[in-house]
Amino acid sequence: MTYELATTKLDFNDAAPQRSYEVIPAGTIVKVSMWIKAGGHTDLSQGWADGWATRNPSTGAVYLNCEFTVLEGEYTKRKIWHLIGLHSEKGDEWKNMGKSFIKAILNAAHGFSEKDDSAKAQAARCINGYQDLNGLEFSVLLEVEVNEKDSKERNRIETVITKDHSYHGGTQPKKAPNNSANDLELWLK
Repeated sequence: MTYELATTKLDFNDAAPQRSYEVIPAGTIVKVSMWIKAGGHTDLSQGWADGWATRNPSTGAVYLNCEFTVLEGEYTKRKIWHLIGLHSEKGDEWKNMGKSFIKAILNAAHGFSEKDDSAKAQAARCINGYQDLNGLEFSVLLEVEVNEKDSKERNRIETVITKDHSYHGGTQPKKAPNNSANDLELWLK
């Protein structure tokens, strides 16, 4: 096998600078799309079909391994990773938190209030499988946490912004107010 040497150089002088991957500031609201990374775990008795769930072999925890992509504004195309609990050997708390999180996603993506019990709202909260969550778009409030493994900061989703949330009203990235109700009122305008 013979190789020929390239006669032209690859020129990277006109390449844009690398993007910054600093964490998005805590308290920022961004519009995201959701995608689940299939983990290959199926348990039809639990409703976990088609391998969307992931099972941690050392803890027995089962979850959806999700990637959220920021859709607009200053942080467009940035990624946030989040686990949605489906099962824990320690009890039902993680599963219940996961169900509440998914319900909030469905409410936000379809424009329903938590209090809306209409047939249309109830139908929007029923999915054929976890694959139905892929591609949904909604707004979230971000926080910053320190990764236990490498001590680096990373973003996490604090909450999904539904119609019932005090921050509802816009999808452009915003820094949430820290102070008074007056600040919140001005911020929502």
